[in-house]
Amino acid sequence: MAYLSEEALHGMGFAALGRNVKISDKAVFYGTGQMRIGDNSRIDDFCVVSGNVQMKRNSHLSPFCLVNGGKAGISIGEFTGLSYGVKVFAHSDDYSGEALIGPTVPKEYTKVHAAFTDIGRHVVIGAGSIVSAGASIGDGCAIGAATLVLRPLPAWGIYAGVPARKLRDRKRDLLQLEQEYLAGEG
Repeated sequence: MAYLSEEALHGMGFAALGRNVKISDKAVFYGTGQMRIGDNSRIDDFCVVSGNVQMKRNSHLSPFCLVNGGKAGISIGEFTGLSYGVKVFAHSDDYSGEALIGPTVPKEYTKVHAAFTDIGRHVVIGAGSIVSAGASIGDGCAIGAATLVLRPLPAWGIYAGVPARKLRDRKRDLLQLEQEYLAGEG
């Protein structure tokens, strides 16, 4: 995997760019002026990131992720990782039939649902999962592969399925590890 140079990253026009950010030269971005990427974050090959997106420190997008923040926005918390092919949305066309859909139709004929989507700290989202607009995920959640998240999920749970359902609580041992890691940086 080839990462963009610091010079290339700074030339992309991000609203904010932290230290030690690694972005693949095969990732695609639309609207970097609305994006904030925190320290030690990484975006891998073939990711598409657009609109109002904030990735906080130590967050990671594995290959083939799609993060579509639109105007409403998406926030990805500290120490959070999206596995291969995860898709996160902050907006969606209306599928009721009350309006036309798609970017080829003038806005006055469309109806879009938009909602801020917040993914908390220490979240891991399994490969192929989809997070819909406004379906925020609480701190510490683990989302199983191929899970469909349609509503907000309370913190520190392990969820899986279509739609997502809670399987059990998640351990919080990683919070101590975070403290040790941060102390070692200092």
